[in-house]
Amino acid sequence: MPNISNRALHMPPSPVRKLVPFALQAKQKGIKVYHLNIGQPDIETPETALNALKNIDLKVLEYALSEGNIEYRKALTEYYHSLGFSDLTPDNFIVTNGGSEALNFAISTLCDEGDEVIIPEPYYANYNGFTSTFDVNVVAVSSTIDTGFALPPIEEFEKKITEKTRAIVICNPGNPTGYLYTREELQKLADIALKYDIVIISDEVYREYVYDGKQQISMLDFPELAENCIIIDSESKRYSMCGVRIGCMVTRSSKIRNAAMLFAQARLSPVLLGQIAATAAHQNDGPYIRAVREEYTHRRNVLVDLLNAIPGVICPKPRGAFYCVAELPVDDTEKFAQWLLEKYSLNNETIMVAPAGGFYSDPELGKKQVRIAYVLKEEDLKRSAEILKEALKKYREEFSL
Repeated sequence: MPNISNRALHMPPSPVRKLVPFALQAKQKGIKVYHLNIGQPDIETPETALNALKNIDLKVLEYALSEGNIEYRKALTEYYHSLGFSDLTPDNFIVTNGGSEALNFAISTLCDEGDEVIIPEPYYANYNGFTSTFDVNVVAVSSTIDTGFALPPIEEFEKKITEKTRAIVICNPGNPTGYLYTREELQKLADIALKYDIVIISDEVYREYVYDGKQQISMLDFPELAENCIIIDSESKRYSMCGVRIGCMVTRSSKIRNAAMLFAQARLSPVLLGQIAATAAHQNDGPYIRAVREEYTHRRNVLVDLLNAIPGVICPKPRGAFYCVAELPVDDTEKFAQWLLEKYSLNNETIMVAPAGGFYSDPELGKKQVRIAYVLKEEDLKRSAEILKEALKKYREEFSL
């Protein structure tokens, strides 16, 4: 038998995908599964992007530039100018194969083996995978459901900073919680980054989807962080085209950018076809973004209100992204989520949720919580809430809770 690396043996499983075999088994038994576990929207991709792919007139599908083709980086520059960041040029962008690769570039550029990044939890579970790949340690600072997962006191971050701390990673608006950071909270992070000369890595892939008249504040809004800030961006959720695998890393720091370019060159190039689709999607996208934001606002209101109407369920109303974290009246959501797929159905239908333990450094903190993605149409969300309500009754009876 071949040797398997310690790195592979210690790679954490995805809390979003590890229950997939049970979902497949349920489907093989003829049960319909409503997927609330993954951020794959059912929103249609912009027609401009689809047409750009259909009408490609190239004789050779050649390598893209390692930093990304100029046409797409110009489109990104114009987009960021529309957000108010008129100082940015195409040289501030490195195009990546999804936001995931941008995060990998950021961590590998800043950190050596044994270094640390501080992340408020619960956090996007793949942050564990990205850091584990490079033998970097996550140091968590816990937020709580009773505050709606607001930023923990800045003193808690300062307590965790050591000589090995290289960055603070945030997701704004947040996955999995949907929390939207205020300018005051972000200013505190900016101040502490400058005080200790560490970098803020701000994952802003859900920037467009904020609600209730709020507006996302980017870390780019803090010019004092020019040398201490990396933005992670992606087209996957903005334009409902997760499969094109196109994102970018944005920084004003030439030192960081030049170092990250070495990793970009080592992986050769980002996806050419994805850049073509993404460039087209950015053209006159205002009506599309507004319509999708309105739809997500409606879906959020429907789902969260229904969840909070279920006895024993607690679910803060998110102000961004398309996720919420709900606390359920069960003993263990890992066990409950598997039970839903293996042993429960309502009129031959069930739901798949993501147990929240995998979004915490200590799974016990999320033992009674789940992440739910409101990426399905209203009818499906209503049916899912009905299934959850009846399933909780049955589960609590079966296990005498």
